[in-house]
Amino acid sequence: MSSSDERRLGDRIAREIYRDPDYIDDPVLADYVQGIWQPLLAAARARGDMSPELDERFAWEIMLGRDRTVNAFALPGGYFGVHLGLIAIVSSRDELASVLGHELSHVTQRHISRLIAKQGQQTPWMIGAMILGALAASKSADAGNALIVGGQAVTAQNQLNFSRDMEREADRVGFGVMTQAGFEAQGFVSMFDKLQQASRLNDNGAYPYLRSHPLTTERIADMQARQALAPHGPVNAATTLEHAMVAARARVLSNPGVDALRALLVEASGIKLATLAPSRQASVLYGAALAASRLRDFGNAKGYLERLTALVHADAPAARLAKLLEAEIALTAGDAARATAVLATTPPVRSAAGGETAAPRRPELFLGAQIALQSGQVAAVSGAAQRLQSWVAAHPRDAQAWQLLSSAYGAQGQTLRAIRANAETQVAQLDYVAAMDRLKAAQDLVRQGGGKVDHIEASIIDTRRRQVAVLLKEQTLDR
Repeated sequence: MSSSDERRLGDRIAREIYRDPDYIDDPVLADYVQGIWQPLLAAARARGDMSPELDERFAWEIMLGRDRTVNAFALPGGYFGVHLGLIAIVSSRDELASVLGHELSHVTQRHISRLIAKQGQQTPWMIGAMILGALAASKSADAGNALIVGGQAVTAQNQLNFSRDMEREADRVGFGVMTQAGFEAQGFVSMFDKLQQASRLNDNGAYPYLRSHPLTTERIADMQARQALAPHGPVNAATTLEHAMVAARARVLSNPGVDALRALLVEASGIKLATLAPSRQASVLYGAALAASRLRDFGNAKGYLERLTALVHADAPAARLAKLLEAEIALTAGDAARATAVLATTPPVRSAAGGETAAPRRPELFLGAQIALQSGQVAAVSGAAQRLQSWVAAHPRDAQAWQLLSSAYGAQGQTLRAIRANAETQVAQLDYVAAMDRLKAAQDLVRQGGGKVDHIEASIIDTRRRQVAVLLKEQTLDR
């Protein structure tokens, strides 16, 4: 299967995932995962595991799912899924890097393409339906069976699981990628231990990762041997404050029911909390503050935040997350002025060289834009729009950035630009039909505007409509 054919199949599957209500683009969680993912990609390129052709043609995009099950999976064309349940249970960046490195290696070694090639008698739409059915089945057997059409397709789906040889190869290559990226080899072994224990204690479907990636004693022994031979950095098995807070966020967002949120408040009110390790305290307090905010109990949220801030103030990455949470809660409470003041005190992000970065990171950028939109202040909205313009120029496939930019344009009365930015949101999510609808609406507005039209913007819209029309035609032919 050619790389371009595989990418088109991946786009087809990704388009459906974007529409899934469980798809989530949380800037804080996504930023943390990208801090692990980008070094892995760089290491795969440096090792020669990722060919220039695949590097250029594949998406290399991680999609987060609001699902409590422990799962991660590779899809055709360089798309990868990560459930929040996985982020919630890993104890370190190294453990998460081991899973991501393994999944990355499935794609760089063309395992998916080789499996699909075996199903040569199946049409691409059938293969796409089988993969979507397998993902749906992890949440609902009925939904999965509805998407997997017929007994023949079910049989073929079973054959799409990775073979033991492919699993061993993904272990070997993934181990090399994660260690070259600077992560500790111990993370691979401790993740294996965690999954092995889970497979013994849990048979309720909460660990679907174990079904598509079966553990064997041979795989575990191989990783233990590799870990023993790998050069060791400073041993630090303790969970960092930052990771504990990220894991707590994943737990809250993956289980937003009222009962689950109230249980987090009860845990934070326990008298034994102060006796726990600092990372555990940070996890509990962060989760409780976010849960209280979701319950609109802003008094308790403030109390938990104060305790959290005092606990993590000396740890820059953790202090940054605490400030972002404080600003987020102020925004949820409708206090844009307070949110603005808090965001202004967020610790600066350091570059690899040790200096402060000039551009804001994605969580700060998006939160700042949301605060500006809520405040309604002309200068704040204009500044947010300018920063978002710079961001989408560098990240044209960031759908949430385009949507925020559309809202900022709308708040400034720039209707034509708002419609075009909304169309770009649809393009970023591969929904070319919806994008064409928006661009046609923009052209209609141009025709109605007479001499008051921004002709540069109108020209951009005409060009984009022609480009999207080509993409839509190709997408239609693939069906």
